[in-house]
Amino acid sequence: MGYPQYMRDSIAKVEATRPRRLQETFPMLTAQEKQALLEKFHPDYIREAMRELRVGPNKGTRTPHELADLLEARPLLDPAAVNLDNVDYETDVLIIGGGGAGSAAAIKAREAGAKVIMATKLRHGDANTMMAQGGIQAADKENDSPAIHYLDVMGGGGFTNDPDLVEALVRDAPLVIQWLESLGCMFDKHPDGTLITIHGGGTSRKRMHSARDYSGAEIMRTLRDEVRSWPEDIQVIEFAPAVELLMDENGRVAGAVLMNLETNEYLVVKAKCTIIATGGSGRLHYQNYPTTNHYGATGDGLVMAYRVGARLAFIDTMQYHPTGAAFPEQIVGLLVTEKVRGLGAQVVNIDGEQFVFPRETRDAESAAIIRECVERGKGVSTPSGIQGVWLDSPMIEIIHGPGTVQRELPAMVRQFGRFGVDIVKEPMLVYPTLHYQNGGIAIKPDCTTDIPGLYVAGEASGGVHGRNRLMGNSLLDVTVFGRRAGITVGQHFRDVKLGKLTLSHLERWEKELKDAGLDPKVSAPILLPDYTRKKGV
Repeated sequence: MGYPQYMRDSIAKVEATRPRRLQETFPMLTAQEKQALLEKFHPDYIREAMRELRVGPNKGTRTPHELADLLEARPLLDPAAVNLDNVDYETDVLIIGGGGAGSAAAIKAREAGAKVIMATKLRHGDANTMMAQGGIQAADKENDSPAIHYLDVMGGGGFTNDPDLVEALVRDAPLVIQWLESLGCMFDKHPDGTLITIHGGGTSRKRMHSARDYSGAEIMRTLRDEVRSWPEDIQVIEFAPAVELLMDENGRVAGAVLMNLETNEYLVVKAKCTIIATGGSGRLHYQNYPTTNHYGATGDGLVMAYRVGARLAFIDTMQYHPTGAAFPEQIVGLLVTEKVRGLGAQVVNIDGEQFVFPRETRDAESAAIIRECVERGKGVSTPSGIQGVWLDSPMIEIIHGPGTVQRELPAMVRQFGRFGVDIVKEPMLVYPTLHYQNGGIAIKPDCTTDIPGLYVAGEASGGVHGRNRLMGNSLLDVTVFGRRAGITVGQHFRDVKLGKLTLSHLERWEKELKDAGLDPKVSAPILLPDYTRKKGV
């Protein structure tokens, strides 16, 4: 298939400007230029795309309509349909979610002597962790330090991040790399065994550790193998999403009600400690953007936590990754790893000209691409009318030598090669795609929340990344805070005495809806996206 002729005419301009661009460094944005760019073009700043919540602990907080509708929804579960005296499973720790954060938490909780149940909507490992490509940050080189990493994270987040969470993130980072290696994770290394590190957008030091361009899959494989090594202590229940949290009569979260997706039966899980690790919400397709997220990313954890009174943070900001595939049509929205730009590929317009520094933070890079296509009319249209700009991957071969693209980006080569695009010789057409939920359930550095018995780790939490996450800090987030959640519950589960189970918070929720004059037609969590008769971008 490959590119049609009219797109090849633009590629010819990209090739013609390449020798000159190899000598050019496009200037970085000043702080003032960056803020002006974001306010005019970043999706987070489109006021009509959001509204204030009318009920719950974040009443008055603005969030995208798609998430607001779910947070104000009716419960999916009818309390009368569940007999809480009939407990199907009883355990020390219930982990809701089977990705990187949940798996890391299970490993550390088990090490502390806890019996663990991990309930996951799909299969163990069907998660955004598995789909992450570029790498994981950690300051473990002589010219770097956690303090420098801290400044990069704070700057990337617009200095809005929770500083205590950022401190926990960067302090634990070198330990996490060591821990993953000890479990068998295979990071890229030089012949002498030294870990290879590269730049990511917004980083002042080369601290990105990777496993080619399938870093998340390698980390998820490692964690999943370790979890599955302890079946007597960690029980994994697949295809069984949580539909509601359980409370006890003393106001403590005491487990959850699961739904067996094959039989639609409810399962009551009683737990001394409950960890939400349900990931993000990209499958809500905010503002109709395509997404890089896995099929089950529907924000379930936020909905359930909000209903029991947990406070949310930074729910007015989402991350739109600047380089989602815009062509071929079969892969629109899929991630093109930031590692491509980290290796030297420039972002250029229809005329083959640079218009943005290639390693701006993701929010600024995305806003610049949107500006180039929407305001300046310098994007390239696909046959179906999607706009995009070129990511000049052949530059990587020129800078680093023949064979580099195949060696460093094998998944990307295959992803595009299936449709006749050779990224060794041809650039990729890209446009921003919905990638990450910057906000989530507010946590403390030990992963506790405002609600006793409820802990959160990974993308379902909010605060560590502020208003923009840097590349490589998501895989770091899930492992750092997954571990911390597991350690925290491991220190406390023996002291917990649960009272009588109850779902009375659902009655209070219905009353709050009624008092606010709301009669929502939506039930949540939605569990899986509905793609019938819906248009893409």
